Amino acid sequence: MKYFPALVALCISTASMDQTDPKETEVWDPKPPVVTKTTATTSVPPSDAVILFDGKNLNQWTSVNKPGTPAMWTVAGGVLTVKKDAGNIETKQSFGDYQLHIEWKIPAKITGEGQGRGNSGLFLASIGRGDAGYELQIMDGWENPTYVNGQAGSIYKQTPPMVNASKKPGEWQSYDVLWTAPKFNADSTLKSPAYVTVFHNGVMIQNHTELKGPTVYIGKAEYKQAHGASPIKLQAHGDPSEPISFRNIWIRETK
Repeated sequence: MKYFPALVALCISTASMDQTDPKETEVWDPKPPVVTKTTATTSVPPSDAVILFDGKNLNQWTSVNKPGTPAMWTVAGGVLTVKKDAGNIETKQSFGDYQLHIEWKIPAKITGEGQGRGNSGLFLASIGRGDAGYELQIMDGWENPTYVNGQAGSIYKQTPPMVNASKKPGEWQSYDVLWTAPKFNADSTLKSPAYVTVFHNGVMIQNHTELKGPTVYIGKAEYKQAHGASPIKLQAHGDPSEPISFRNIWIRETK
């Protein structure tokens, strides 16, 4: 059979554009090694930090589905708990480059498995409704097999964490994030990509990792939409497991 290079190239290009199966972008091996660290999680905010959640209210947050309306997650006992039927929430303020601290807890009696076990997400920049943006995965990573580019500490569907620093369900955990936002030229083309460094429970799991674009569930990430400073978003994932909780969220702009 005779092959025509142009036809082959067209077929390959078309196949790439027609991805419809999320499993095509799941990576299961190699698995990051497990590490543990016993230092305390709680972080005292620096004097110049903007407090995004102090345990009292959600005055710094708004609904994603209904912009401008109050965030309707549950606040009780100094803790913020996901209310799944209320949808995602995001900060009222937008940010460029920053340092962020956030603490989160998987319920002690969590059920489910894989991606359906305590799933949420920290969107380092929210660029639209729903789950649009750049997601740092939050979920149960303790003895819970799933694809490694979707486990806790991953840049979702892009980069697995270097190690698995997850604690057991029921224990408070922390992310400390250094975010460098993507920059765009005047004609909306990409000038420089986003980068992120992440410490999970005090252990570095992402080291100046380059993001290939906003998070996508199906297909390959790429920069399609120019944007500037953006809100930070927390996800109300639709899985049936028990909702997770947050506390002590603060941010420092670095530029």
